[in-house]
Amino acid sequence: MSVRSASSLADAPSAAAQALDVLREHSLSSLAQRELERRIISGEIPAGSKLNEVEVATALGVSRGPVREAFAALGQAGLVRVEKNRGVFVRQVSLDEANEFYEVRAALEGLIGRLAARRISLDEIEQLRALVKRMHQVQKGRRPEEYFVLNVDFHDRLARAARNNALLAHYRGVVNQLDLYRRATISRSVENIPLSTEEHQAIVEAVSARDEVRAEALLTAHVLASRARLHASLGTTGVA
Repeated sequence: MSVRSASSLADAPSAAAQALDVLREHSLSSLAQRELERRIISGEIPAGSKLNEVEVATALGVSRGPVREAFAALGQAGLVRVEKNRGVFVRQVSLDEANEFYEVRAALEGLIGRLAARRISLDEIEQLRALVKRMHQVQKGRRPEEYFVLNVDFHDRLARAARNNALLAHYRGVVNQLDLYRRATISRSVENIPLSTEEHQAIVEAVSARDEVRAEALLTAHVLASRARLHASLGTTGVA
């Protein structure tokens, strides 16, 4: 065996180890991103909070590298902002920004309604019905935090039922950013729960009837009505 061949064999384990290290770091950064995203969207980490790289790494049991990559990915997703010489902060969405997100979401939800009415399975329809039943139960106890979770689940299930991964990705990106604002104002929504539940019930009936036009119209109207109710609770005039 030549010296060159022996050297190549000696280098092989090192190259493989490096590849595994890269894969491990990438996996850890993805895990860190998903966990931070979950905590931010759930409100466990409130909007405006500063994220310390060392503290987050310690809490998640990873090194600072994956956390740094997770911060960058969350910045691209619009969930955090990175300020030079100041650090990383959970994004605070303004009312004007929320208005824009509502408009985009209304368009996406309309398409979701149309496609879901065409493609949803019977099992998925029953799952939506079960969620609406739980919404009726929660509204009696006037528990907006629980209702918010059910609402998010309802719309995400409907988005998945549309069977369009590109649409689902865009929808989740918009909703995740909008929810940063909605969580901050959730306590004001308790009076709107009964009407919102009725709208969800009508959406399920339209989808189960395979009425694409009605499902699209109901979902678009539902999102815009939600925005109008938010403005009413805040005492603002909304947008033109």
